Amino acid sequence: MSSSYLSDSEFIEEKILPYRILSVIVDNKPGVLFRVTNLFRARNFNIESITVGITEQKDISRMTIAIQSDYKTLDQLVKQLRKLIDIIDVRVLDTGNTVFRELALIKLKASDPTSRMEIAHFSNIFRAKILDISKDSMMVEITGTPDKIDAFKNIVVPYGIIQIARTGISALPRGV
Repeated sequence: MSSSYLSDSEFIEEKILPYRILSVIVDNKPGVLFRVTNLFRARNFNIESITVGITEQKDISRMTIAIQSDYKTLDQLVKQLRKLIDIIDVRVLDTGNTVFRELALIKLKASDPTSRMEIAHFSNIFRAKILDISKDSMMVEITGTPDKIDAFKNIVVPYGIIQIARTGISALPRGV
């Protein structure tokens, strides 16, 4: 094991994602999200995505934070996160041994039958769901890895994206 605070198993080279995923277990209390995000802000560090939700225990929440970082900076962030009050555990997830997903809602221009049919076809290929159809638009829900969502988005850009909302990554390590 290196002299770094992170163990070799906690720091995994970039494999699937262009960023690192932190799983932060916290007490489910007011102000915890602010303290965590303020730590990143104070160090002028951008969060690519963050999701927070209650766990199997109602008094504990899981934050999944995606960041672009080198090893040295990541090591410092993990050390500083572990010092915060209300932090129970911080782990850097191995993207090669982690299930991670994101959800996106995409509203597209679709005023003619051909566009609607093509968008429906692409939605079927990507296993996306059509949630709403109006006179001039369609809304699609797609769940998957960020690169799957990006691929779908790139294919439907020519139709015209009216709005898009992405949840950010949720992730859990495989196994027990």
